[in-house]
Amino acid sequence: MNILHLESSHGWGGQEIRSLNEARGMRIRGHNVFFAIEKNGGLVNKAKDVGFKVYELNFKKVFWGVTLFSIIWIILKKRIDIVNTHSSNDGWLGGIAARLTGKKIIRTRHLSTSIRPGINSYLLYNVLTDYVVTTCRCVVDIICLQSGKDKRFCSSVPTGTDIGKIVFDPEEPKRFRKRFDINENDFLVGTACFMRSWKGIDDFLQAANILRNEKNIKWMIIGGGHADKYIKKAKDLGLMDIVIFTGHLENPFGALASLNAFALLSTAHEGVSQASLQAAFLQKPIIGTPTGGIKEVCIDNETGILVDSFSPNQVKDAVLKLKNSPKICSSMGIKAKELVLKKFTYEQMLDRMEAIYSTLKD
Repeated sequence: MNILHLESSHGWGGQEIRSLNEARGMRIRGHNVFFAIEKNGGLVNKAKDVGFKVYELNFKKVFWGVTLFSIIWIILKKRIDIVNTHSSNDGWLGGIAARLTGKKIIRTRHLSTSIRPGINSYLLYNVLTDYVVTTCRCVVDIICLQSGKDKRFCSSVPTGTDIGKIVFDPEEPKRFRKRFDINENDFLVGTACFMRSWKGIDDFLQAANILRNEKNIKWMIIGGGHADKYIKKAKDLGLMDIVIFTGHLENPFGALASLNAFALLSTAHEGVSQASLQAAFLQKPIIGTPTGGIKEVCIDNETGILVDSFSPNQVKDAVLKLKNSPKICSSMGIKAKELVLKKFTYEQMLDRMEAIYSTLKD
C-alpha cells in the first residue's frame, strides 16, 4: 500500500510525532509512506532523518493552486492509494486532490476540541473525506453531529505508547529522588508536559499550596515550555521548597518511575496523553480531569481519580486519598498498567490504522 501524509502545520509536537511514528510502523509492516509537508515545518527534517521521502510544499492560501497540482503530481507519480491529512489547509487540498484522482482519503483529527458546525465542516469532514480518525473517543460523536459524517466512517484510534522504549536503569528512580532531596517517605506527585496555559499547571500549584503544611508531600513538574511563568508563581506562593521543576528531560522515564502518583489537569485540547500512558504503564495511579481523552486512561476509582477542571481542592482530596491509602494507590497503579497493555500500545494503534487503510483500499 502506498500512503501519503500531508501536514501544513509548522510545529513539532504530539500531532507530528504521532504521524511520524505511525509512518515508521507502517513502513516496517511493508507499506510505502511519503510525506508532503509545509516548507520548513517541524516535521520536515525529522521525517528526512529517518529516511522518508519528503516533499516540501507551501500550504498558504495564496499558493493553493500550485500546491494542489503538486499534490496531484505526487499522488500520480508515487501511485498513492490513500492520502492522510492532519491539519486544516492540507485537509482541504488533500481532499480535493484525492477526489480529482479517485483516491481514498483519511482525515486524522488530533485535537479534542469541537469543530464548527456548518458548510465548511460538512465539506471538510464529509464530502472531502472517506474516513475520519480521532485520537480520543469523545470527539467522534461531536464530529459526526456537526459534519453529518456517518458514524460507520469515523472512529477513535488513540496514539499508542511504545512500551518497548520505556526503558531506564532500575536504580535511576532512587538516584532521581536523591538528586532533588526527596526521601523515601515523601509522597511525590508529578506531572509531565510541555507547559502551556491549558495544561492545568496553575491548579497543580494551587493544590500544592493548599497542602503546603501536610508533611511528606512533594510536587514535581517534568518538562519545558512556558516554565518561567510557573516558576515565578511557585516562588510568589513560597512553594519552591516542595515544588520541583526538572526542565525538559530527554528520557523522562526514570523521573516518571520515581513518582507515587501522576496528575494531568488539562482544561482543553487534550487527546490521550502519551505522558499519562507512560505513567500508567509504570503503575502510577492517575489524577486527571475529564478533558478530551484523559478520562479514557484515568478511569475513576479504577486506574485513578477523576477531578473537575479548575478544581485544586479536588486535587488536594485525591492526593490525600492516595497518600493515606497505600493499598488503593497500588491497586490503581496495577490496573492502570493493565489498561495500557489492553488498549493503548503502539502495536494496537498500528493494527487499527492498518485495518482502516486496508478497508478503504479494498
